[in-house]
Amino acid sequence: MRLLVTGSRGQLGRALQHAAPKHGHEFFGYDLPELDITDPAGVQAAVAGVRPDAVINCAAFTAVDAAEKQEAAALAVNGTGVTNVARAAEAAGALLLQLSTDYVFDGKADRPYREGDPAKPISAYGRTKLAGERAAELARRHLILRTAWLFGDGANFVAGIRRQIDAGAKTLRVVSDQRGCPTYTVDLADTLLRLLTTSAQGVIHVVNAGNATWFEFAQEIVRQLGSDVEVVPISTADGARQASRPASSVLDTSELRRILGSELAPWQDALKRYLAER
Repeated sequence: MRLLVTGSRGQLGRALQHAAPKHGHEFFGYDLPELDITDPAGVQAAVAGVRPDAVINCAAFTAVDAAEKQEAAALAVNGTGVTNVARAAEAAGALLLQLSTDYVFDGKADRPYREGDPAKPISAYGRTKLAGERAAELARRHLILRTAWLFGDGANFVAGIRRQIDAGAKTLRVVSDQRGCPTYTVDLADTLLRLLTTSAQGVIHVVNAGNATWFEFAQEIVRQLGSDVEVVPISTADGARQASRPASSVLDTSELRRILGSELAPWQDALKRYLAER
């Protein structure tokens, strides 16, 4: 299968570049500056040139707090940009696989979110990613993967904690009232590529098994690194971030398990492999 991947130098794009050949796929990666998905002509030319079987859109405006003051800029990438990619994929007869987020939910549910639950984003970032989900539907063959709390090759929460420990930090203050699903990009990429070989369409939740608060996530990072740094719980209000975050955006993966017959490994196991590889 010929795969065209936008945002190919991001965390997931890098994982896909590594995993694609193992699954027998050809990988064609594009990122800034050679391809800007807000440029419809550029997107059309890239897709027409590759003639892919599937277009995987990993390109996104991911600065959650910055999006509060730059919502138009975020929407240009996360919404209008997806429209450009969807139209190009449709013209090429390719499947569009669009990456989305747990932040399309408001976090007020008392159970993990299922694919059919109403999306009620509470941040500019969430609103623009939801616009991207709607735009992806312009491609008749589309698959929207909602995922969460990514860590992999690039800037991420785990790398940030490790960097602070290496710099000699004695105490880490971490939010304890937001719960989600830490997800390793290597596992996500492998599952994404497996889904491409099925007839799955629509929305699917893909995250590592289990869930945690950022505080619990940090505690496990510290434990696995063998550090004695103290992790101190703080509230979201204490963190003073610009964008609102869902209090609990845990994603239900029953549909993924139904399609593939399995789910991703527990996030603690994924974290162990991530740290070992570095």
